[in-house]
Amino acid sequence: MMPTFCLLLMSLFFCNAPADTEGSTASITLVEGYHFCYSLKEPDQTFKMPKELEEISGLGISEDGETLVAIQDEDGILFFINRYTGEVSAEIEFWKDGDYEGVEMVGSTAYVVKSSGTIYEIQHPGMPKQEVEKYNFFLDDGNDVEGLGYDKAQNRLLLACKAKAGHEKRFKHKKGIYAFNLESKTLSETPVYFISLDSINNYLDKDPAIHKLEKVVEFFDSEEDFDFSPSAIAVHPITGNIYVTSSVGKMLLVLSPQGQVIHIEKLSKKVHPQPEGLSFDPIGTLYISNEGKGDDGLIYRFNYKPGRVD
Repeated sequence: MMPTFCLLLMSLFFCNAPADTEGSTASITLVEGYHFCYSLKEPDQTFKMPKELEEISGLGISEDGETLVAIQDEDGILFFINRYTGEVSAEIEFWKDGDYEGVEMVGSTAYVVKSSGTIYEIQHPGMPKQEVEKYNFFLDDGNDVEGLGYDKAQNRLLLACKAKAGHEKRFKHKKGIYAFNLESKTLSETPVYFISLDSINNYLDKDPAIHKLEKVVEFFDSEEDFDFSPSAIAVHPITGNIYVTSSVGKMLLVLSPQGQVIHIEKLSKKVHPQPEGLSFDPIGTLYISNEGKGDDGLIYRFNYKPGRVD
């Protein structure tokens, strides 16, 4: 049975007091004892991207955590970025123009996903022996894949759909996350995780105190549409928890490895105008990329806070 976000048995406490200022971040923690270990309104470092990355659409990192890799949603180019200075060290073409949305590094191999669900495997990028393999499955533009995350423990990539969860009516009010097996190079037939509007609302309605966080409640208060639209996904290297952002509504969800929502974070749109990329280095440092929306594209670094348990 595929995991859904059944939150009815969870307990609730607030990590941060809600505030009305635009720069504030509202948090809801849904599992007692969990602490969210990042201050997403206060970056520890900010990198402004060159013009070519104004529409930065995906973010990954090398296995040693020393080099960030980014893509933008028009050109088939990998951008390798110094994680200390934010400077682009290399631009490597891997395919023709397209709507590219997510990128991950697995060893020396780069993987890129297109909104149609097509996966590109780029072996030895930038080397004379660079090779590209393309994988097409049943996902298409109607699913609008925007997030790609590396799940090292399961040896798989996670593909987060911004639009339809699949091709079945029973997936209404759900967003789906599929798995690409890196050994067999196959895609799961159904989502391995669901983000369900009904299960989230069932829990939010259970505690009147939660309605103090009006922006969070209003975002999920819909009988017709489910506006949470995954734009990026990443797996925490220490805890295995899954982080998913939605540029629509400026939200970040933290899921347990079993697929339960354990934390909801409301992002400040002043800091995160369009969060499109997530990545962690091996010690838990979080990087979030934002499209420029007419200004510079940005990459933020958020340190993993010592002495707290994610």
